[in-house]
Amino acid sequence: MAAVVFGILALSTLSLIDAHGGGFSVELIHRDSVKSPFYSPFETNSDRITNAVRRSFDRVNRFKPSSVSTKAAEAEIILDSGEYLLNISLGTPGFDVVAIADTGSGLIWTQCKPCSQCFKQDAPLFDPSKSSTYRTISCPTRECARVGRSSCTSDGTCRYATIYGDGSFSYGVIASDTLTLGSTTGRPVALPKTVFGCGLNNGGTFSEKNSGIIGLAGGESSLISQLGTSIAGKFSYCLLPTSEAGKSSKMNFGTNAVVSGRGVVSTPLVKKSSNTFYFLTLEAITVGTKRIKYTGSSSGSGEGNIIIDSGTTLTLLPSDFYSQLESAVDELIKAKRVEAPQGLSLCYEAPDDIKVPDVTVHFTDADVTLKPLNTFFRISETTICFTFTSYDIAIYGNLAQMNFLVGYDTEKQTVSFKPTDCSKS
Repeated sequence: MAAVVFGILALSTLSLIDAHGGGFSVELIHRDSVKSPFYSPFETNSDRITNAVRRSFDRVNRFKPSSVSTKAAEAEIILDSGEYLLNISLGTPGFDVVAIADTGSGLIWTQCKPCSQCFKQDAPLFDPSKSSTYRTISCPTRECARVGRSSCTSDGTCRYATIYGDGSFSYGVIASDTLTLGSTTGRPVALPKTVFGCGLNNGGTFSEKNSGIIGLAGGESSLISQLGTSIAGKFSYCLLPTSEAGKSSKMNFGTNAVVSGRGVVSTPLVKKSSNTFYFLTLEAITVGTKRIKYTGSSSGSGEGNIIIDSGTTLTLLPSDFYSQLESAVDELIKAKRVEAPQGLSLCYEAPDDIKVPDVTVHFTDADVTLKPLNTFFRISETTICFTFTSYDIAIYGNLAQMNFLVGYDTEKQTVSFKPTDCSKS
């Protein structure tokens, strides 16, 4: 998942009604930025990328279904292992919460007191009894029904169960409270009666630096869906290259999230049975002058055959297609091939920068031409590796999205890409 952090210090607050018809933006902070709680001065840029790749594969399993049933606004984003963290404020008075901002999750949840089993977190847990605006959601109600895997207790309380494919989980009660997002205008945006999960039993591969999930996906309980018409279904982000650890960018909502101007290309979002993920249609990838037709994956071979995700580091492709892609890239690189570490496939000896081929990703109606920083990254002082690899789930990862303004319009059902210097956006 990706990591985004929102700063929320201000003397006045905009209501959601004030922001209606406009937009807002939050500062986007890379996980390894000096502004991030995850920052380690002892890690090199290569260390950070290698760690992100490892964490990325832990995350990818979460895309696999579990067998268990039961005026302007901007946000500040921090990247944690393919995870961007959001600093939000919850309740009245506001309580600061650091959570993973995740385009692959459809629910907002955080760890709460009293917690029967919680993963270790550095910050205090949210205490609902201290918030004057906190309310539990009863059932059966519409708010409860919108949450996947919800159920009713004997006392009429709505409960949820979120289980990820890697074994991570969160169980708790569905509630509502005021959620506040920071804005780069200096006036935070308050979202009253935001529905979220108050996690009382949580565990898995979560970091102690965060305390839950801010779902940005397509489900009815996600932040995007709850913001609804106030942002006209629009949000965008601009992911900094890993080398820009001292700078920050923005995540935008509403009119601030419109992606327009020279160089913009747009592709349809495809609705599938799982409305949580954002599906695109990949048609082909061109390496140099060689166009390789995409043959599909477990997501299918037709429309909606690849997930776009801000939290997965690498771009993952089915093995048959990836083999053709790797061969085409390898043919055009004049460098010594070296053994790739676990999780990667194509690496070269490169103490200095080497020439790599042009790569264009062809989505329906949108040709996205990648730069070398999108296709290769340095894992050591002498080795570079390809940012694509083989896997049984097709995902367009965040290294391929860096230095692009990526805009989602859930009303028009499109995703747009615009080449951008994200350090200046």
